[in-house]
Amino acid sequence: MKDFLAQHGVGSRYFRKLRQQGGKIWIDRQITTGPQSLHSGQQVTVQFPNEKADSAVAVSQGPIEILAETAYWLAVNKPAGLTSVPGPANRTDTVVNRVKGYLQQQGAKDLVPHLVTRLDRFTSGIVLVAKQQLGQNLFDTLALTKYYLAVVSGQLEAQHGMIDRPLAREAASYRYSVQTGGKSAQTEYWVLKQWPNAALVKVQLHTGRTHQIRAHFTSLGHPLVGDELYHGPVLNGLKRQGLHASDLLFTDPFNQQPVHITAPVPADLQAWQASKISGLDSEL
Repeated sequence: MKDFLAQHGVGSRYFRKLRQQGGKIWIDRQITTGPQSLHSGQQVTVQFPNEKADSAVAVSQGPIEILAETAYWLAVNKPAGLTSVPGPANRTDTVVNRVKGYLQQQGAKDLVPHLVTRLDRFTSGIVLVAKQQLGQNLFDTLALTKYYLAVVSGQLEAQHGMIDRPLAREAASYRYSVQTGGKSAQTEYWVLKQWPNAALVKVQLHTGRTHQIRAHFTSLGHPLVGDELYHGPVLNGLKRQGLHASDLLFTDPFNQQPVHITAPVPADLQAWQASKISGLDSEL
């Protein structure tokens, strides 16, 4: 039975938690209390206990833009500058804190936010949040299709390309770079607009490595505009990395329906594009 449940998002650790916290399992309407073998055609019903909110996670009433929502998950449009999860530098006002505040405002105090996807602090766009542990577990079994808009420096030689280079973290640094023995990483891109000193590209992640887009384009000699960590140039006033998680596609694990979420281009990237189109290249 454990193997069957694991295929449906209930791994060994969650199974033990389910048992310890009063969850119940029925096989063909007969409650089970110990290990059981399953046979084809049998019906398994699981009652999950309510999660207990972590009192150490502060509630924030900061603004949050909901892009899509069901009873089991929601997608938010994260602004650049907002951290995804609490950490040493910010434990009180992150995406997690704001979603917790939003859920409590909706009267859902028994729901606990679990981030399925997360973005770097200065990257804007879609963050997918499960409302309970089971949802996160189910999403972890799915293939999520992620598209980004990126502003990269310089002129790209190819209109379309696949960057297939292994990435690893650099010693004593937050940076990642192409290294022999690193984790496999594939980034596909299409040039949407090319200017003399920068390009707007559509990017699809085929793997999900930390800083993947930023490190891959740096390895090509084209760091993202405004990316301080990877020494990207500041052009036309864009002072944060020009990266926006624009589209997320997946099959909803709860109803098996296709989902396509989009996040509008934020004001700073719109203004940057407008300045380039207007020819205001004062920082060339």
